[in-house]
Amino acid sequence: IISSLKLYNLSFIANWSPLPIEIAESDINTPRKTEVIAIFIIRDDILLLSLLDLNFWYMKKGKFKLNILSKNTLLFALAFIIIPNIYSQDIIPGSERFDLYIDKLINKKVAVIANNTSVIRTKNKNIHLIDTLLDKGINVVKIFSPEHGFLGDKDDGEKIENGLYKSIEVISLYGKNRKVNDSDINDIDILIFDIQDVGVRFYTYLSTLHYAMEAASRTNKKLLILDRPNPNSFYIDGPILEDNNKSFIGLHPVPIVYGMTIGEYGQMINGERWLENNLIVDLEVIKIENYNHNSRYEPPIRPSPNLPNLQSIYLYPSLAFLEKTEVSVGRGTKNQFQVYGHPDFEGSFSFIPRPNFGSQFPKLNGVKSSGEDLRIYRTKKKIELKWLIKSYNQIIDKNNFFRSDFDKLSGSSNLKKQIIDGLSESEIRNSWNNDLEKFKKIREKYLLYWKSYDKIISFSSCNSSQRFIWI
Repeated sequence: IISSLKLYNLSFIANWSPLPIEIAESDINTPRKTEVIAIFIIRDDILLLSLLDLNFWYMKKGKFKLNILSKNTLLFALAFIIIPNIYSQDIIPGSERFDLYIDKLINKKVAVIANNTSVIRTKNKNIHLIDTLLDKGINVVKIFSPEHGFLGDKDDGEKIENGLYKSIEVISLYGKNRKVNDSDINDIDILIFDIQDVGVRFYTYLSTLHYAMEAASRTNKKLLILDRPNPNSFYIDGPILEDNNKSFIGLHPVPIVYGMTIGEYGQMINGERWLENNLIVDLEVIKIENYNHNSRYEPPIRPSPNLPNLQSIYLYPSLAFLEKTEVSVGRGTKNQFQVYGHPDFEGSFSFIPRPNFGSQFPKLNGVKSSGEDLRIYRTKKKIELKWLIKSYNQIIDKNNFFRSDFDKLSGSSNLKKQIIDGLSESEIRNSWNNDLEKFKKIREKYLLYWKSYDKIISFSSCNSSQRFIWI
């Protein structure tokens, strides 16, 4: 049940209580003969708030007409049948829309930036993009791999050597070099980027994209992004990265959660001239089909070793702050980024980190840590600071709680000080507001997909004219 609905700066309480006549007439200026259907889609869930016929509010005056009720009922029935069908279609990533890009690759020397998430889904199995392109006769001459490697099985921060895949050279972008060298792509015609992102600023695939764009621009190569859904695309939050905190875990003045797909983000890098020397790359994005920024999307393959499921992806923007402290976020367990703890903490829940897939040397290795289990926690559409604040308050050695690179991850030189000074979560969040509003205006210029409710309207009519009210 929705508690409130904002329509032109007016809140409707969804409890079937009619609006006062004076509000209905003065604040929203809605004609008397008006029917409204309000439809909201939150991720995949469709909520038909109901048929709000303002004529009901005139029934006591004897002005209600049966034909209006009949027309409204028909509209409601059509919406109930048609809208769910529209939004229940499968999301189709850009990589699977071959008709939009295969012709661009024929008789070309192609290089691909990819990892284990670069797959084409079929009914029975996932087939890697490289295998698919080779089967279609495309001449793939080089592969570049990001952090965690081409197979996606390396620890965070682990340096990765070059290798081979089906006799094709695989050049690591997380080893001796973290940038695409111009010499590596001088002999190609087109560069493809296809990696699953999670929509968080310190996820290093964004930096890999940035440096690939620079190299493509310097060598006059076309860059093709095969867009994929962002599972954290439904909100925008966090401090904006400050210039003095730029690093490989954050190159751009964006919030921690920026609400864009990797394709939209690439367009923003280009459009805002964030590449070196204000370079512009010849960029094309192959769009996702049947997708919007409220779509619920769970990647078919974990995007990195320590994000095993959708819950971990949702909690990642909030719990990652603790990565740059003495607190464990479950690396070395099967519940990475779904639990957190430390030996100083009290509580009935505990875990012991031990070396495992994706974490050969976990923090607090072999040490029993008490904390919180967030595996069934209902995540909110925001970054939550309560676990960071609670951890700081519980730790005994506060002088050594924050690691030296905390500011690089948070992007802010203020957050650590705000935590130490005892500011509340709401006070800290309020300090982000102005910068977030400025970013939203920048972001809007590069969106390829909109929230579903931006496309759904409530219908109203006034005599012979028709009026549209955007929800």
